[in-house]
Amino acid sequence: MEASRVVTSAPGTVVEVTHPLVQHKLSYLRDKDTPTVHFRKLANEITLLLTYEATKDMETEPWEVETPLERMTAQRIHGKKVAVCPVLRAGMGMLDGVLSLVSSARVGFIGLYRDEETLEAVQYFVKLPVDLDERDAIILDPMLATGHSSCAAIEAVQDAGAHSVTLVCIVAAPRGIEEVHTRHPDVHVVCAAVDRGLNERGFIVPGLGDAGDRLYGTK
Repeated sequence: MEASRVVTSAPGTVVEVTHPLVQHKLSYLRDKDTPTVHFRKLANEITLLLTYEATKDMETEPWEVETPLERMTAQRIHGKKVAVCPVLRAGMGMLDGVLSLVSSARVGFIGLYRDEETLEAVQYFVKLPVDLDERDAIILDPMLATGHSSCAAIEAVQDAGAHSVTLVCIVAAPRGIEEVHTRHPDVHVVCAAVDRGLNERGFIVPGLGDAGDRLYGTK
C-alpha cells in the first residue's frame, strides 16, 4: 500500500496520506463512540503523521558532525523558517502534532466561525508572527468542507506576507478542495482522507462530525 496519493483537482493538487497508520487512527476518529480524551489524542497523532508529508520537500544542506566514533557529513534543514497557524478553535487540536516535529516554529492564531445560514467564514481574531514575511506558513484546519474558512485563513497569512502556504487538514471534501485551488492554486493541501461530499448543512459526509465539539466535549 502506498503511503500517499496525489488527487488531481483543477487547477491544483491535494495529497491524501493513505499510510496504514493514518487510516487506522482515522477509523477511530470517525467512530461516534470514541470519547473526547481519545479523539484529542488521535487528532494529535494523525497530524504528526501528516506533518511528515507536509514537510517532505524541505531543503537540506550538508553539516559536519562528530559522532562518538568519527567525523562525518550529515544533513540538516537549510534555513527554513516556519509559522504554524491553527484555525480556532478546532485547529488547536492539531497544533501539538506539528510542534512535536517542528519545535522551532512560531505560532499564529486565526479565529473564524461559520455563519450557519450562509456557510461563509466570519473572522473575529488574528494574531500572527511579526516576521511572517520571512516564513513559510502551515495552516491547520481539521475539516476542509466548503473551503470558506480555509480560504479566509490562507488570505490572512498571505496578506501578512508568508512565503508559501501549506494547508493541513484531517478530512476534506471535493467542494472544499476545488474552492481552495480555484482561489489559491499555489497552496499545497495535505489530508488524511477525501470524503464523498457535503450534506445540506455543509458538513462533510461521511466525515467525523464537528471536530471542535468532539475535541473539547461541547455541543
